[in-house]
Amino acid sequence: MDIDPDDPHGNYDDGNRAFLQGFLGRGQLTFEEGREILAAIFTIQSQEEVTPEHVTQADFDSFISAAADTLSQFDYEIRTAQHQLTKERTYAIVNSVSDAMTQLATTRTTEEMHYIKRLLDAMFETYNTRRREVMAVTSMQAMEKKVLKPEIRPTDDDETTVDKGLTGGEAEKLLQKLEAEKWLERSRQGFYSLTPRALMELRGWLLDAYNEPLAEGENPEEVWQRIKFCEACKDIITTGQRCAALECNVRIHDICGAAFWNSRPNKQCPRCETEWDGKYFVGQKAVTTTEEYLKGKRRSGGATKRSRPADDEGESGEAENETRTHSQTNGRRRRPVSPELEEEVYEDDE
Repeated sequence: MDIDPDDPHGNYDDGNRAFLQGFLGRGQLTFEEGREILAAIFTIQSQEEVTPEHVTQADFDSFISAAADTLSQFDYEIRTAQHQLTKERTYAIVNSVSDAMTQLATTRTTEEMHYIKRLLDAMFETYNTRRREVMAVTSMQAMEKKVLKPEIRPTDDDETTVDKGLTGGEAEKLLQKLEAEKWLERSRQGFYSLTPRALMELRGWLLDAYNEPLAEGENPEEVWQRIKFCEACKDIITTGQRCAALECNVRIHDICGAAFWNSRPNKQCPRCETEWDGKYFVGQKAVTTTEEYLKGKRRSGGATKRSRPADDEGESGEAENETRTHSQTNGRRRRPVSPELEEEVYEDDE
């Protein structure tokens, strides 16, 4: 489709409204999805069949730009980010004023929202430590009692009585909905993690919820925080590579690595100058590349087994020592890694 360079948006018409409606209905949009919407719109407008292959990047960009201008009047903006594994660019409509978790709550029950918060706590606190930054949970970990049900503590108010928790079946249905709405994605190894849409929309909330405020005079590059950013693209990173030095905060997406290292004179950490060998990971590979995981996979022979629930008492020593909102415990706790492997567990590193 031809675009007038003097009037890139053209007249904001029913085609633009239909595009925006389709965008709003999905919550997020890729170029390929956008091409299908625009092909249908152009077919109706021209009374001739237009296939997605005829829709150009310039067409798509024009409609995105027009939509962004319209949404800005209502305190919405369109953000974009690449998928951390596939490089596919995703566009999301984000309320620039309202908290994203508040928006989620408009379509969820109280119990579902409390479950989502506990699920995020598991991702970014329990399974996100200095030694092992997983920032994802397996299907079985998402069904553990401490995630399904609230921890009852003595309190002066009735807040805990409002949250009755979810049953396993209710949680499973909610996880499926969150996948369908593209808030969560599940890997072939059975790990749930946040999608580009979730990372874009929840960015501010994640930083407020899981990163500690800096003390006066503290250098943000020297303070370990749970939410970190890729050294190359500056987006939040939940899967990729990390510096081998535990106290160093440098993290790099796998998809950013080649260009980043090609621009540098050597393959040393840009901050602490530790040799970068690509053997230290962020995300599920922080688990799936460990000897414990590989041993369990060899023992199982790849057979699928029914998962057993984890012990509900206590927490990982390392995870709790590093999570200020959790109580400290002694010793270590064995945790399941893969929902397909009944015997597969991992322990916090010494």
